Amino acid sequence: MIKIVRINPLLEILRASPFRVQKIFIQKGTSKIRVREMRERAEELNIPLRFADKAKLDRMHPYHQGVVGHVADKGYVSLESILSASSTPFLVLLDEVMDPQNLGAIIRTAEGAGVDGLILPERRSAGLTEAVWTVSAGAKEHMKMSRVKNLARCMDDLRDRGLWLVGSEGKASEFWYEFDYTLPVGLVMGSEEKGLRPGVQKKCDKLLSIPMLGQVASLNVGAAASIFIYEVVRQRKSGKK
Repeated sequence: MIKIVRINPLLEILRASPFRVQKIFIQKGTSKIRVREMRERAEELNIPLRFADKAKLDRMHPYHQGVVGHVADKGYVSLESILSASSTPFLVLLDEVMDPQNLGAIIRTAEGAGVDGLILPERRSAGLTEAVWTVSAGAKEHMKMSRVKNLARCMDDLRDRGLWLVGSEGKASEFWYEFDYTLPVGLVMGSEEKGLRPGVQKKCDKLLSIPMLGQVASLNVGAAASIFIYEVVRQRKSGKK
């Protein structure tokens, strides 16, 4: 069970998976329209509501927005269920992304861009924490995610299934847009500190970079993922490389 303390993510769960909401605490006297909408929706679904003063909600979570929802975690899905959703799969694979803020941002971007699924390793990866829920702004509720024991072996499996694997690597000589993303593709993004591990790099069909023209050496993985993801969208919408 996790606590959801932001209004938009909790509303999104009530719309998409209300059966997972176990209980909602609402601050007494709040007049926010979205909180009223949440209350009405919960009452329709017979979800237990509790009204509490601000001090009690502060003790439950210091950064609430007048609500605290107790929600069963969504969990992960199988790789097969992700791949079966599209004839031209578009996946994002994350190699040891540990920061929940970055994971949440990537989930939000990926869901908005129509990515079919995210692949995370079981070890050395941010979990689906409250921070991830908050940063994703409810997008996590709609994003399919699979967790695999070994990312490199998963990449072998995906290649056998016809996917091209494109890795983000700052030292690569070619740029992020120099690939035909209308093909079935998996974008592979590395950790915040070290980027892609050498063994994962070797499994990529192509390594591409984002040029850094200022004094900062690299973008964080959330920003880099957004650039790669929306290049896929651009090409698939326009039909042009």
